[in-house]
Amino acid sequence: MESTFRDGPDIARIAALIGDPARANILSALMSGKALTASELATEANVSLQTASSHLSKLTDGALINARKSGRHRYFTLANEEVASVLEALMGLAATSGHLRTRTGPKDAALRKARVCYNHLAGDMGVRMFRAMVAKGHLDTSGGELTLTNAGQAFVQMLGIDVEALPKTRAPLCRECLDWSERTSHLAGQLGRALLAEFISNGWAKREHSSRVITITRAGETAFDQHFPAP
Repeated sequence: MESTFRDGPDIARIAALIGDPARANILSALMSGKALTASELATEANVSLQTASSHLSKLTDGALINARKSGRHRYFTLANEEVASVLEALMGLAATSGHLRTRTGPKDAALRKARVCYNHLAGDMGVRMFRAMVAKGHLDTSGGELTLTNAGQAFVQMLGIDVEALPKTRAPLCRECLDWSERTSHLAGQLGRALLAEFISNGWAKREHSSRVITITRAGETAFDQHFPAP
């Protein structure tokens, strides 16, 4: 007898959308947080433009990505941070289960050190920041929900972030995100996004073109040693 889901969310449809290798590559490319064209995503997925367009249509219909037009081009982004969180968690699960791609390259070590996870810092440096903030009492993980303490609010204020001035959105202020390479948490949410933006603004970090790699500058290494010391 054929088994079907009668009630509840249709996880099979979402899983099928993500599970296709070409669509998985498209979604992974959009984890950079940048808006990319169909041609750029076809290259990332190693498929023809026509095939990529078909995949993009399915992902848009499935509410996993958004499309917007600017001039003659249509640009695609992940639909929201929730989609990014699911993708990062799946990357972590795949890595933990031993399902790793055999293709490696010069950017592999750089991606593991520091990369953008949709809109916040991930990799070794992101995990290091999270651990340091927890150790210093800036983040509280004891209540089952990640919160910014009063000491933490003063700390990020010193770094240049006014928590009260952050945009009012549905996204939580602080959220743990499973890091696929380190297999532990880094900081997401509005605060994670604001911190990465501040690091880039003050020259501690640089976004690499056409990549998720974040380069920590010499000034950034010094600042991290001061504010987020490694254990």
